[in-house]
Amino acid sequence: MGVGREDCAVILVDEAGGASHNDSIRGIKYGANGKLFVSAGDDKLVKVWSTESWHCIATVCSEKRVSAVAISNDGLHVCFADKFGVVWVVDLPGVDETQAPLNKKAVPLLAHYCSIITSLEFSPDGHFIVSADRDFKIRVTVFPKKPLDGAHEVQSFCLGHTEFVSCLDFICTPDSPQGILVSGGGDSTVRMWDIISGSLLDTCAVGAKAQFESDTTEGNCSTVTDICTIPACTLIAVAIQSLRGIMLLSCDLSSRTLSVMKVVSIIGENFVPTSLGSSISGGLLWMVTGASKLRGSDISSLSRVKVISGFEKSSPDASEQEPAVLVDSEIPGGAKLLEKLQGSISVDEKVFLAAADAVKTAMCNLLIKKQYSDEKREFRKRTRNDRKSKH
Repeated sequence: MGVGREDCAVILVDEAGGASHNDSIRGIKYGANGKLFVSAGDDKLVKVWSTESWHCIATVCSEKRVSAVAISNDGLHVCFADKFGVVWVVDLPGVDETQAPLNKKAVPLLAHYCSIITSLEFSPDGHFIVSADRDFKIRVTVFPKKPLDGAHEVQSFCLGHTEFVSCLDFICTPDSPQGILVSGGGDSTVRMWDIISGSLLDTCAVGAKAQFESDTTEGNCSTVTDICTIPACTLIAVAIQSLRGIMLLSCDLSSRTLSVMKVVSIIGENFVPTSLGSSISGGLLWMVTGASKLRGSDISSLSRVKVISGFEKSSPDASEQEPAVLVDSEIPGGAKLLEKLQGSISVDEKVFLAAADAVKTAMCNLLIKKQYSDEKREFRKRTRNDRKSKH
């Protein structure tokens, strides 16, 4: 797994001899202070890394495949959600990166009762953990002082999405230490919430605008795949399944409303972002399109990085922003960084098309619950690895 850091890339390998990721990565997250990084995926491994040395400092084996991860604001706990709808927590106090990586055991924190959890976020003040699922729900839970004893106090439910919720993020404001929650989903909307009351503040229907910009005639291809709030301003970047670029939304904090500001298109490539991340110091928005297990292609996986500039702190007013897509040579780290992250500088158009199809299939699968025959169901019951031992 490759990670970009400023103008260089690092390859994450557990040099202490621990198990390395060997399947699709489903969740990555930096800690609030940037000192920790966690990765997890279909291999049921959760690995915690120090960003100072990029050594693995802890490994957790999950009973199920992992769908989302989060790090508490104080860096003392890592939470991850599995495909069965359970959020687990593991403590990190006393972890020393100079020692051998620890094999930590997670305990259950909360559950969504058999609904796949799609996103997991801590509020900016660290008092709440927010989880979203495939069954249209967003749950706001008070993060307890003793997380290993479980989280039993639900602050609110944010209900309003009519399809699965795919992503969450927070807008930080001086007046709301807990932040303002924004969410995106399969219903082609971005919604804004008050997490204390669970009330819906506003809804922005991005699907129609995205389909107009992409000129697509396929059914509903406007699933929101990721959202990213831009630090030091009130802009929200939105990645949409059919859009070759990103949509920028403006948030009016006084009226607590959302509106479409503009669409920044990627010209010359069939680039549809699947993941977004912002750079606080450089005023940059990093976009990644990626997929694994591609069908109809000689290449098994794809990763492609693009960067948009124009989000400097000196221009907090959304109306003054002039975002521009950087060419590869203008990206911090240039060709050397891209070759590390992507495997090569250029990507064939057929691979882009195969990746777009893989993303579409993955999003559709979120809506479909697997159906098993009676024989298959009994076999799964007999071979499940999470049975409680009898005393």
